[in-house]
Amino acid sequence: MLELRPETEDDWWEVEALLDLCFAPGREALSSYRLRDGLPPVPGLSSVARDETGILAGAIRYWPVQVGSVTALLLGPIAVHPTHQGEGLGAYLMRSSLAVARTGGWDRVMLVGDAPYYGRFGFQRLAEVEMPPPTNPDRVLGLDLMPGAWRGIAGKVTRGA
Repeated sequence: MLELRPETEDDWWEVEALLDLCFAPGREALSSYRLRDGLPPVPGLSSVARDETGILAGAIRYWPVQVGSVTALLLGPIAVHPTHQGEGLGAYLMRSSLAVARTGGWDRVMLVGDAPYYGRFGFQRLAEVEMPPPTNPDRVLGLDLMPGAWRGIAGKVTRGA
């Protein structure tokens, strides 16, 4: 049985080690990291999943960003330890945290990822939203947490506060 709970400062380095394990070297050179650098993840939304012995099985993080004049959540990274991959933990982290964001009053969330994978959670391409280069525009995806939240939103993504 896995326990899902909000990430705390004490989890930080263990989550970073999981991200190093799950992603290629140089992950911090991605444009999304420039938007996160020096900012803490959104408290209460960024979560960790631990097994019954306390071992970290997965993590998901959210960051505040601005798109034009509106605030949005930037989802990512999300990581599942290789020993737990294929168990549905990533989907559980995604669905659980999105539900918390929705009830917490957030209107919109975005990420950079594969449309076929994230489309099953309702994410769609944000054609008018520009991530910092060199992001592939086809991988900029958004989800309305409130109906119509992305309608008419356009512009460059910048660091949130």
